[in-house]
Amino acid sequence: MTTTTASAVAPLGTADAEALVTAARRAAETAGVAVSVTVVDAGGHLLTFRRDDRAVLISGETSNRKAYTALQLNAPTAVLVDAVRPDGPFHTLPTALDRPLLFIAGGVPVRRDGRLIGAIGVGGGAPEQDHAFATAAVEALV
Repeated sequence: MTTTTASAVAPLGTADAEALVTAARRAAETAGVAVSVTVVDAGGHLLTFRRDDRAVLISGETSNRKAYTALQLNAPTAVLVDAVRPDGPFHTLPTALDRPLLFIAGGVPVRRDGRLIGAIGVGGGAPEQDHAFATAAVEALV
């Protein structure tokens, strides 16, 4: 009899979350953009949040929702934008849940060894900038 054992993958921890925030903020600072950054674990629980002093207040809420959306759908929010258009397959999804999703670029899942372990959301810049900052942070996490 052959048994297969799934290898354990380390969860996203606070040190990882801080590294993601630092990398995202560094990318944003280089571009001259003030942002808010949210990191959630695989259960959608907040690990860390940071808002630059100059970031618009709503960026805190958008970064939270982007992270949560990327986690729940296991996809970058940038690729989900068309799915919620009136003729899209997820057009009712933004209002169907208790916790609101946000389909604006800037949320990116975080994976380790191919497994979903959390997500990062960035708000404050243009959507394509937020996506780039979040992606840079995930790529920097090794």
